[in-house]
Amino acid sequence: MKSKADDMALFVQVVRSDGLAAAGRVLGLSPASMTARINALEAHYKTRLLTRNTRSIKLTEAGERFYQGCVRVIEEVAAAEALLQDADPDLRGTLKIAASSDFGRQYVVPAVAEFATQHPQVVVNLSLGEGLVKLVESGTDIAIRYGNLNDSSLISRPLLNNRRMLVAAPNYLEQYGTPDCYQALQRHRCLVLERAGQALNDWYFIDRDTQATIIETVPTCLVSSDGEVLRNWAIQGLGITIKSWLDVHKDIKAGRLVELLPTQTLGFSPTDSDKVALQAIYPSRQFQPRQVKAFLTFFSEYLQQMHD
Repeated sequence: MKSKADDMALFVQVVRSDGLAAAGRVLGLSPASMTARINALEAHYKTRLLTRNTRSIKLTEAGERFYQGCVRVIEEVAAAEALLQDADPDLRGTLKIAASSDFGRQYVVPAVAEFATQHPQVVVNLSLGEGLVKLVESGTDIAIRYGNLNDSSLISRPLLNNRRMLVAAPNYLEQYGTPDCYQALQRHRCLVLERAGQALNDWYFIDRDTQATIIETVPTCLVSSDGEVLRNWAIQGLGITIKSWLDVHKDIKAGRLVELLPTQTLGFSPTDSDKVALQAIYPSRQFQPRQVKAFLTFFSEYLQQMHD
Protein backbone atom coordinates (compact mmCIF):
# COMPACT_ATOMS: atom_id res chain seq x y z
CA MET A 1 0.00 0.00 0.00
CA LYS A 2 1.36 3.39 -0.98
CA SER A 3 1.95 5.98 1.73
CA LYS A 4 1.03 9.66 1.57
CA ALA A 5 4.73 10.44 1.21
CA ASP A 6 4.88 8.17 -1.85
CA ASP A 7 1.87 9.94 -3.35
CA MET A 8 3.45 13.34 -2.70
CA ALA A 9 6.70 12.29 -4.35
CA LEU A 10 4.78 10.95 -7.35
CA PHE A 11 2.77 14.16 -7.67
CA VAL A 12 5.91 16.31 -7.55
CA GLN A 13 7.53 14.15 -10.23
CA VAL A 14 4.47 14.56 -12.47
CA VAL A 15 4.67 18.34 -12.18
CA ARG A 16 8.43 18.45 -12.75
CA SER A 17 8.16 16.10 -15.74
CA ASP A 18 5.23 18.08 -17.16
CA GLY A 19 3.22 14.94 -17.81
CA LEU A 20 2.10 11.58 -16.48
CA ALA A 21 3.84 9.49 -19.14
CA ALA A 22 7.17 11.30 -18.70
CA ALA A 23 6.95 10.95 -14.91
CA GLY A 24 6.06 7.29 -15.31
CA ARG A 25 9.23 6.71 -17.31
CA VAL A 26 11.27 8.22 -14.48
CA LEU A 27 9.44 6.19 -11.82
CA GLY A 28 9.16 2.98 -13.82
CA LEU A 29 5.34 3.01 -13.90
CA SER A 30 2.99 2.57 -16.84
CA PRO A 31 0.76 5.43 -18.05
CA ALA A 32 -2.27 3.50 -16.79
CA SER A 33 -0.72 3.17 -13.33
CA MET A 34 0.17 6.86 -13.24
CA THR A 35 -3.37 7.86 -14.24
CA ALA A 36 -4.84 5.59 -11.59
CA ARG A 37 -2.57 7.02 -8.89
CA ILE A 38 -3.43 10.62 -9.75
CA ASN A 39 -7.16 9.79 -9.98
CA ALA A 40 -6.98 8.16 -6.55
CA LEU A 41 -5.17 11.17 -5.14
CA GLU A 42 -7.81 13.58 -6.47
CA ALA A 43 -10.59 11.30 -5.20
CA HIS A 44 -9.00 11.17 -1.75
CA TYR A 45 -8.84 14.97 -1.47
CA LYS A 46 -12.12 15.45 -3.37
CA THR A 47 -10.63 18.12 -5.61
CA ARG A 48 -9.10 18.47 -9.06
CA LEU A 49 -5.32 18.92 -8.82
CA LEU A 50 -4.42 18.80 -12.52
CA THR A 51 -6.03 19.64 -15.83
CA ARG A 52 -4.76 17.16 -18.40
CA ASN A 53 -4.70 16.61 -22.11
CA THR A 54 -2.74 14.23 -24.30
CA ARG A 55 0.32 16.50 -24.43
CA SER A 56 0.63 18.39 -21.17
CA ILE A 57 -0.68 19.05 -17.70
CA LYS A 58 -1.50 22.23 -15.81
CA LEU A 59 -1.89 22.75 -12.08
CA THR A 60 -5.22 23.94 -10.79
CA GLU A 61 -5.22 26.51 -7.98
CA ALA A 62 -5.64 23.71 -5.45
CA GLY A 63 -2.97 21.70 -7.26
CA GLU A 64 -0.50 24.58 -7.00
CA ARG A 65 -1.03 24.81 -3.24
CA PHE A 66 -0.73 21.05 -2.88
CA TYR A 67 2.44 20.98 -4.98
CA GLN A 68 4.16 23.64 -2.89
CA GLY A 69 3.20 21.76 0.26
CA CYS A 70 4.53 18.49 -1.16
CA VAL A 71 7.85 20.12 -2.01
CA ARG A 72 8.19 21.43 1.55
CA VAL A 73 7.42 18.01 3.02
CA ILE A 74 9.92 16.27 0.73
CA GLU A 75 12.59 18.81 1.63
CA GLU A 76 11.96 18.29 5.34
CA VAL A 77 12.26 14.51 4.90
CA ALA A 78 15.52 15.00 3.01
CA ALA A 79 16.75 17.31 5.77
CA ALA A 80 15.90 14.73 8.43
CA GLU A 81 17.78 12.07 6.48
CA ALA A 82 20.74 14.43 6.12
CA LEU A 83 20.89 14.84 9.90
CA LEU A 84 21.09 11.07 10.28
CA GLN A 85 23.90 10.98 7.72
CA ASP A 86 26.02 13.55 9.55
CA ALA A 87 27.77 10.77 11.43
CA ASP A 88 28.77 9.22 8.07
CA PRO A 89 32.09 10.71 6.91
CA ASP A 90 31.37 9.88 3.27
CA LEU A 91 29.15 12.12 1.16
CA ARG A 92 26.47 10.30 -0.80
CA GLY A 93 23.24 11.01 -2.66
CA THR A 94 22.41 13.02 -5.79
CA LEU A 95 23.42 16.53 -6.79
CA LYS A 96 21.77 18.31 -9.73
CA ILE A 97 23.59 21.37 -11.09
CA ALA A 98 22.72 23.78 -13.92
CA ALA A 99 25.14 26.26 -15.49
CA SER A 100 25.54 28.36 -18.63
CA SER A 101 27.18 26.49 -21.49
CA ASP A 102 30.41 28.46 -21.94
CA PHE A 103 31.19 29.04 -18.28
CA GLY A 104 30.03 25.53 -17.48
CA ARG A 105 32.43 23.85 -19.90
CA GLN A 106 35.37 26.01 -18.86
CA TYR A 107 34.88 25.88 -15.09
CA VAL A 108 32.04 23.66 -13.84
CA VAL A 109 32.88 20.53 -15.86
CA PRO A 110 36.45 20.24 -14.50
CA ALA A 111 35.28 21.20 -11.00
CA VAL A 112 32.60 18.49 -11.03
CA ALA A 113 35.18 15.95 -12.22
CA GLU A 114 37.46 16.82 -9.29
CA PHE A 115 34.55 16.83 -6.81
CA ALA A 116 33.29 13.45 -8.08
CA THR A 117 36.77 11.97 -7.72
CA GLN A 118 36.88 13.10 -4.10
CA HIS A 119 33.30 11.93 -3.40
CA PRO A 120 32.58 8.91 -5.60
CA GLN A 121 29.30 8.08 -3.86
CA VAL A 122 27.71 11.39 -4.94
CA VAL A 123 25.86 11.10 -8.26
CA VAL A 124 26.18 14.47 -10.05
CA ASN A 125 23.77 15.48 -12.82
CA LEU A 126 25.12 18.51 -14.71
CA SER A 127 22.95 20.40 -17.20
CA LEU A 128 24.46 23.10 -19.43
CA GLY A 129 22.46 25.73 -21.31
CA GLU A 130 21.59 29.41 -21.50
CA GLY A 131 17.95 29.15 -20.41
CA LEU A 132 16.82 30.21 -16.97
CA VAL A 133 16.15 27.12 -14.88
CA LYS A 134 13.11 26.72 -12.61
CA LEU A 135 14.97 25.23 -9.70
CA VAL A 136 12.13 23.78 -7.63
CA GLU A 137 10.12 22.44 -10.56
CA SER A 138 13.16 20.82 -12.20
CA GLY A 139 14.61 19.45 -8.98
CA THR A 140 17.83 21.42 -9.50
CA ASP A 141 19.93 21.85 -6.37
CA ILE A 142 22.25 24.61 -7.63
CA ALA A 143 22.15 26.92 -10.65
CA ILE A 144 25.36 28.80 -11.42
CA ARG A 145 24.64 31.88 -13.49
CA TYR A 146 25.46 35.49 -14.20
CA GLY A 147 23.11 38.33 -13.36
CA ASN A 148 21.10 39.83 -10.58
CA LEU A 149 18.59 37.71 -8.67
CA ASN A 150 14.99 38.93 -8.87
CA ASP A 151 13.20 35.93 -7.31
CA SER A 152 13.08 36.54 -3.55
CA SER A 153 12.09 32.91 -2.88
CA LEU A 154 15.59 31.79 -3.86
CA ILE A 155 18.94 32.17 -2.14
CA SER A 156 21.99 33.55 -3.94
CA ARG A 157 25.64 33.17 -3.02
CA PRO A 158 28.08 35.48 -4.86
CA LEU A 159 31.05 33.56 -6.23
CA LEU A 160 33.14 36.03 -8.24
CA ASN A 161 32.93 39.57 -9.54
CA ASN A 162 32.21 39.83 -13.25
CA ARG A 163 31.02 42.20 -15.95
CA ARG A 164 29.70 41.99 -19.50
CA MET A 165 32.11 42.83 -22.30
CA LEU A 166 31.83 43.68 -25.97
CA VAL A 167 34.52 41.69 -27.81
CA ALA A 168 35.84 40.95 -31.29
CA ALA A 169 38.92 39.35 -32.83
CA PRO A 170 41.81 41.51 -34.11
CA ASN A 171 41.37 40.20 -37.68
CA TYR A 172 37.69 41.23 -37.64
CA LEU A 173 38.60 44.74 -36.52
CA GLU A 174 41.26 44.98 -39.22
CA GLN A 175 38.65 44.16 -41.85
CA TYR A 176 35.64 46.10 -40.54
CA GLY A 177 37.16 48.79 -38.32
CA THR A 178 36.83 49.39 -34.58
CA PRO A 179 33.54 50.94 -33.38
CA ASP A 180 34.08 54.08 -31.30
CA CYS A 181 30.52 54.25 -29.90
CA TYR A 182 27.53 51.96 -29.54
CA GLN A 183 25.75 53.63 -32.48
CA ALA A 184 28.57 52.42 -34.74
CA LEU A 185 27.46 48.83 -34.18
CA GLN A 186 24.81 49.39 -36.84
CA ARG A 187 27.63 49.10 -39.39
CA HIS A 188 28.99 45.85 -37.94
CA ARG A 189 28.30 42.12 -37.87
CA CYS A 190 26.90 41.07 -34.48
CA LEU A 191 26.85 37.59 -32.97
CA VAL A 192 23.68 37.21 -30.91
CA LEU A 193 22.74 34.91 -28.06
CA GLU A 194 19.37 33.15 -28.20
CA ARG A 195 17.55 32.37 -24.96
CA ALA A 196 14.24 30.50 -24.77
CA GLY A 197 13.78 30.94 -28.50
CA GLN A 198 14.34 34.70 -28.40
CA ALA A 199 17.34 36.42 -29.96
CA LEU A 200 18.88 38.84 -27.44
CA ASN A 201 19.79 41.51 -29.98
CA ASP A 202 18.75 44.42 -27.73
CA TRP A 203 22.08 45.33 -26.16
CA TYR A 204 22.27 47.82 -23.29
CA PHE A 205 24.82 50.61 -22.97
CA ILE A 206 25.31 53.64 -20.77
CA ASP A 207 25.70 57.17 -22.07
CA ARG A 208 28.49 58.52 -19.88
CA ASP A 209 27.52 62.14 -20.54
CA THR A 210 23.90 61.76 -19.35
CA GLN A 211 24.24 58.50 -17.35
CA ALA A 212 21.19 57.27 -19.26
CA THR A 213 20.78 53.58 -20.14
CA ILE A 214 20.53 53.13 -23.90
CA ILE A 215 19.01 50.21 -25.82
CA GLU A 216 20.69 49.50 -29.13
CA THR A 217 19.00 46.91 -31.36
CA VAL A 218 22.01 45.53 -33.17
CA PRO A 219 22.05 43.97 -36.67
CA THR A 220 22.14 40.20 -36.34
CA CYS A 221 24.72 38.23 -38.32
CA LEU A 222 24.78 34.86 -36.55
CA VAL A 223 22.63 33.50 -33.70
CA SER A 224 23.25 30.64 -31.28
CA SER A 225 21.72 29.40 -28.03
CA ASP A 226 25.18 28.25 -26.93
CA GLY A 227 27.49 30.89 -25.48
CA GLU A 228 30.61 28.89 -26.25
CA VAL A 229 29.66 28.86 -29.93
CA LEU A 230 29.43 32.67 -29.92
CA ARG A 231 32.86 32.95 -28.30
CA ASN A 232 34.41 30.64 -30.88
CA TRP A 233 32.75 32.53 -33.75
CA ALA A 234 34.14 35.77 -32.36
CA ILE A 235 37.64 34.27 -32.11
CA GLN A 236 37.33 33.18 -35.75
CA GLY A 237 36.69 36.82 -36.73
CA LEU A 238 33.02 36.43 -37.66
CA GLY A 239 31.70 39.40 -35.70
CA ILE A 240 31.22 41.27 -32.42
CA THR A 241 29.49 39.73 -29.43
CA ILE A 242 28.75 40.34 -25.75
CA LYS A 243 30.36 37.93 -23.29
CA SER A 244 31.10 37.82 -19.59
CA TRP A 245 34.62 38.66 -18.45
CA LEU A 246 35.03 35.24 -16.85
CA ASP A 247 34.27 33.57 -20.19
CA VAL A 248 36.75 35.56 -22.30
CA HIS A 249 39.49 37.00 -20.09
CA LYS A 250 41.90 34.21 -21.14
CA ASP A 251 41.21 34.97 -24.80
CA ILE A 252 41.83 38.68 -24.23
CA LYS A 253 45.09 37.99 -22.39
CA ALA A 254 46.20 35.71 -25.24
CA GLY A 255 45.30 38.32 -27.87
CA ARG A 256 42.56 36.21 -29.47
CA LEU A 257 39.91 38.81 -28.56
CA VAL A 258 39.89 42.56 -27.95
CA GLU A 259 37.50 44.40 -25.62
CA LEU A 260 35.45 47.21 -27.21
CA LEU A 261 33.63 50.18 -25.62
CA PRO A 262 34.55 49.20 -22.04
CA THR A 263 33.09 52.36 -20.47
CA GLN A 264 29.77 52.05 -22.29
CA THR A 265 28.80 48.35 -22.33
CA LEU A 266 26.26 47.03 -19.80
CA GLY A 267 24.81 43.80 -21.19
CA PHE A 268 21.53 42.11 -22.05
CA SER A 269 19.26 43.73 -19.49
CA PRO A 270 18.49 47.20 -18.12
CA THR A 271 19.28 45.77 -14.67
CA ASP A 272 22.84 44.92 -15.76
CA SER A 273 25.46 47.28 -14.39
CA ASP A 274 29.22 47.69 -14.30
CA LYS A 275 29.25 44.59 -12.10
CA VAL A 276 27.26 41.49 -13.04
CA ALA A 277 28.26 38.91 -10.45
CA LEU A 278 28.61 35.19 -10.92
CA GLN A 279 26.28 33.61 -8.40
CA ALA A 280 25.21 30.22 -7.12
CA ILE A 281 21.40 30.13 -6.87
CA TYR A 282 19.56 27.52 -4.86
CA PRO A 283 16.07 27.01 -3.40
CA SER A 284 15.33 28.66 -0.09
CA ARG A 285 15.39 25.80 2.39
CA GLN A 286 16.26 25.57 6.07
CA PHE A 287 18.36 22.46 5.63
CA GLN A 288 20.46 21.49 2.66
CA PRO A 289 21.70 18.00 1.87
CA ARG A 290 25.34 17.64 2.83
CA GLN A 291 26.46 17.07 -0.75
CA VAL A 292 24.89 20.37 -1.82
CA LYS A 293 26.58 22.34 0.94
CA ALA A 294 29.86 20.56 0.27
CA PHE A 295 29.84 21.37 -3.45
CA LEU A 296 28.99 25.04 -2.81
CA THR A 297 32.00 25.34 -0.54
CA PHE A 298 34.21 23.30 -2.86
CA PHE A 299 33.29 25.26 -5.99
CA SER A 300 33.70 28.64 -4.30
CA GLU A 301 37.21 27.68 -3.19
CA TYR A 302 37.95 26.16 -6.62
CA LEU A 303 37.13 29.45 -8.36
CA GLN A 304 39.08 31.54 -5.87
CA GLN A 305 42.18 29.38 -6.38
CA MET A 306 41.90 29.75 -10.16
CA HIS A 307 41.73 33.55 -9.95
CA ASP A 308 44.12 34.29 -7.12
